[in-house]
Amino acid sequence: MKRTVLLALVVLFLFSFGCATQDYVKQQINPLIDRISRLESKVAAIESRLDALESKVGPLTSGLSEARKDAMDAKAMAMDAKNTATSCCEKAESAVKRAEAAADKAEAAANKAASAMETSEKASKKAKKAFELQQKK
Repeated sequence: MKRTVLLALVVLFLFSFGCATQDYVKQQINPLIDRISRLESKVAAIESRLDALESKVGPLTSGLSEARKDAMDAKAMAMDAKNTATSCCEKAESAVKRAEAAADKAEAAANKAASAMETSEKASKKAKKAFELQQKK
């Protein structure tokens, strides 16, 4: 008897909670379904915009890599031009130094020639005076 009463209490306990009806479940789920469908439509719109942006950005990305390559090539050419200009500048400075040294030597030779000319003029005047003195005697 105790078992029967216990079994009856357990069955009564289980049935006392009851089951949810289909209408109650639909009432609870319908707002969620609406919300989920709105979110799905927003996600679809965002995905389509993203695809459109990716189609626009795709060519730009390849163009960007080409631009980077061109920039690197231009940088290398600029470095070569800089090195060439530096080398030419050094050669020009060396040539200027040699030209200045040659000009200094030429100036010294001109001064020496002018000095020799003065000496020869003096000697010529002395010789002329000596000749004239001998003519008078």
